[in-house]
Amino acid sequence: MPQRTKRWGRVLALTGMLVSMAAATLTPTAANASDKPGDVAREVSLRVATFNIHHGAGPDDVLDLEHVAKVIETMRADVVGLQEVDRHWGERSDFVDQAAWLADRLDMRVVYGANLDLDPAEPGQERRQYGTAILSRYPITSWSNTYLPKFDDHEQRGLLVANLRVRGVPVRFANTHLQHNDNLEREVQAAKIVELLGDNPTRTILTGDLNAVPGTPEISILTDVFNDTWELAGEGDGYTYPAENPDRRIDYVLTSRDIDVHHAEVVNADASDHRPYFADITIKRFVK
Repeated sequence: MPQRTKRWGRVLALTGMLVSMAAATLTPTAANASDKPGDVAREVSLRVATFNIHHGAGPDDVLDLEHVAKVIETMRADVVGLQEVDRHWGERSDFVDQAAWLADRLDMRVVYGANLDLDPAEPGQERRQYGTAILSRYPITSWSNTYLPKFDDHEQRGLLVANLRVRGVPVRFANTHLQHNDNLEREVQAAKIVELLGDNPTRTILTGDLNAVPGTPEISILTDVFNDTWELAGEGDGYTYPAENPDRRIDYVLTSRDIDVHHAEVVNADASDHRPYFADITIKRFVK
């Protein structure tokens, strides 16, 4: 039996055994809609990025959310997928809603996916949440956060999806953060992402801290469907972690096959324990 068939069989078997699954369901989006016959292709340009912000703390573990904002500002990205974002979580981030704070500071739209959602520290306070966020300079028409499969008592992970209108073009932007210490769990999570986004997606960008290096089974599950922007347009090793002296590439910007990739770059920054990474892409516009 081919190795890929064996791997998928194992992933599907593991998926069937899981009992902790998604609390929300993605709905079909305009990003998957077929274009009318006879339409003429044009393009819109976007700079998209991924950034694990480590709840606003740098390698020295000192909280500095303004530093994070300045790095994002310097990238001049149109849409950014953020991981490890606190929302009223605790003292380590001063109980700040970091997603809302960054959106206000950068004058961007935002959606937030709470993968951990705990009761307030004190009655009457906000719920304590931890998860992912998407910042966008373009309108967000709808969004959803779907829990990904998890093993035992591991941390709950999710897939946050925002449907955007980019100068009239529907674009689907997804953001995730996979399990850090279990490669089999990551395989199941990657398979679930493909199930949710489709095995032949269009006008779709997937960003995230995938906690795995290129060529591993979990990354191959995703790159069987998506293009790896670094492989197409990056120069050098593309290492993103750890920020001070990176020795591995675990942060990704992936795109559906219909998207053209022109440039990819890792930013030398110490606002987090990860370095951010952006890609310049073009997406086809269809008009009569």
